[in-house]
Amino acid sequence: MDSTDRRPRAPGAARPDRPDRRGELARFLRSRRARITPADVGLPPGPRRRTPGLRREEVAQLAGVGITWYTWLEQGRPINASPQVLDAVCRTLRMDAAERAHLYRLAGVPVPAACGTDPDATLPPEVAGILRALDPLPACVYDARMDLHDWNEGYLALFPGVALLDPGRPDRRRNIVWRSFVTPSCCHSYGEREPELRHLAASLRGAYGRHVGEPHWEEFLVELRLASAEFAEMWERQDVAEGAAHVKRVRHPAEGVIPVTATSMDIRGVPEKRLVVYSPEDEAAEGCLRRARAMEDPIIGCPLHARRLSEILAARVS
Repeated sequence: MDSTDRRPRAPGAARPDRPDRRGELARFLRSRRARITPADVGLPPGPRRRTPGLRREEVAQLAGVGITWYTWLEQGRPINASPQVLDAVCRTLRMDAAERAHLYRLAGVPVPAACGTDPDATLPPEVAGILRALDPLPACVYDARMDLHDWNEGYLALFPGVALLDPGRPDRRRNIVWRSFVTPSCCHSYGEREPELRHLAASLRGAYGRHVGEPHWEEFLVELRLASAEFAEMWERQDVAEGAAHVKRVRHPAEGVIPVTATSMDIRGVPEKRLVVYSPEDEAAEGCLRRARAMEDPIIGCPLHARRLSEILAARVS
């Protein structure tokens, strides 16, 4: 591998030839190398070392890469690196998942799902406690792809169809974007459907930039474009949005349209998981949420297809 490597870069990948990114990459690699002693990797200490940690040639030898190439990488020269070579460097320098993801980003390589962005990663128990404490305010946790991971009773009251999901069986129905685009238009959950769908597609596009090339993202997007021509058309617009707070007009089967503000917050220590809280816009909306929360057997679906939750569950059993 050398500096003449001209392999095409994946769409959305960070450019490794930016001077600021190259400098950060060089400093990061030097710091990781400095913390590994020869004894840590089974090497003799050898003559006195001018700096702590491994030498560059030792890292190159252990990783199975050329010393010139590794030196250029650590010097921040504009060279390309394959995921396989970066993985070898990560293993040699004993990087954890967060460090490995950071190295990939600095090198301009798409971050694999294994770098701490597993969509099926288990939430720590304290997150469930936070969700319960927020009740009766509706709240949920989803990831960058908008797969729904957990929710409280308030969220269940606002979106009663969630009661039909099996917590132990993740599938496409647990994805907010999938549910919004594939659910029949008569049964959708938004008082202003098209603006909300545009926002969802643009938010997904913004998150996708960090996951270009990852199989669980690419497969999902292919399936969703096939399942929804409407999504395929919006996706091709290339619109991008961030997860800023905004007002949603949620269409509830029993209470009509309920205006709520959706506020999204990162959960530290849980990569790419977000806590979303829905606050009522006014007293009327607060009353709607309170009554919805008190319903023991909520209605599922639009007026044309409405059924009680108990009826649907009974039909499943039979």
